[in-house]
Amino acid sequence: MAEYTQKDLPVHIHPDDLLRLDDGTTIRYETSGEAKDIMLNDDFNAACQLFPGNEFIVSAGGRDFRVSTGYEENITVEAI
Repeated sequence: MAEYTQKDLPVHIHPDDLLRLDDGTTIRYETSGEAKDIMLNDDFNAACQLFPGNEFIVSAGGRDFRVSTGYEENITVEAI
């Protein structure tokens, strides 16, 4: 498991990885077929389910971050 911080953005996260933003918000995901269940913080319920080609915006610490995915086994998180 790799752990990333906001300083690493943009970053490609794999299923066992964790991204911790400066305000403490964490982003991780689990694969559900071709969809990716995006989890925020310690919640085990998905904040959203991303399908390839879609994106989800996370607002944290007064900034917005784009979470996107394709057919690869990762998600991309970048500041916008």
